Amino acid sequence: MKEYVGTDGEIGAISFQIPSANGSLTVRLPANKQTALDALWLDYADGAKLNAKGDAIEEYGNRKKLRRIDFAQQAERTAWKIVQDWVEVQMSMIQLKQADTIQVFLPYIYNGKKTFYQSLKEANYRGLLPEKAGDES
Repeated sequence: MKEYVGTDGEIGAISFQIPSANGSLTVRLPANKQTALDALWLDYADGAKLNAKGDAIEEYGNRKKLRRIDFAQQAERTAWKIVQDWVEVQMSMIQLKQADTIQVFLPYIYNGKKTFYQSLKEANYRGLLPEKAGDES
């Protein structure tokens, strides 16, 4: 299943189901175009002075002057390619019995509202990490 964001048909995440002993589990894999755009742009700008919109206001030597928005489509392609590569590696791990399916996709198990990882993060990983001595929370 594809999860669309906005009105321009951009895909923000894909979801699929995996079988488990207790029925099927939904996995939600997002691709974060915005953080990919940030990384590509910062790599390109490489220390250039930026205006409030994040566009460079100085030349880059002999390179063509590009704007941040010029990297948007590449950022989306790159973000999804990273997800594809990650899934292919994880599926190889499963196929070669190096990991099981739940072990690989556990952070991305989705309850319809948030992923397991998002739930842990929101709870500040409570119950997952050892309690500090003298911690009353």
